[in-house]
Amino acid sequence: MAKTSSIEKNNRRARMIKKDAPKRAALKALIKNKELAFEERLEATIKLSEMPRNGSKTRHRNRCELTGRARGTYRKFKLSRIKLRELGSFGRIPGLTKASW
Repeated sequence: MAKTSSIEKNNRRARMIKKDAPKRAALKALIKNKELAFEERLEATIKLSEMPRNGSKTRHRNRCELTGRARGTYRKFKLSRIKLRELGSFGRIPGLTKASW
């Protein structure tokens, strides 16, 4: 089980990402627009860099829903590899069967 503080920190980042997404997208569109003057694009770049870092999508970490484990997480199931194997062996995940040959 992961530390509660790290799980909560990641949840806080997810909320911040959701809140800041439209503003970040608008600033990035201004920066990429080559038709604008250089000064306007530079101003948009400065505003983007002044925004909180935790509002960036790359700061979010995929974690297991059950244990909070950050590594070895399957996106489709939102479970770590350990819990996926455990629940799959017991037949608790529909459509998932353990391979045997």
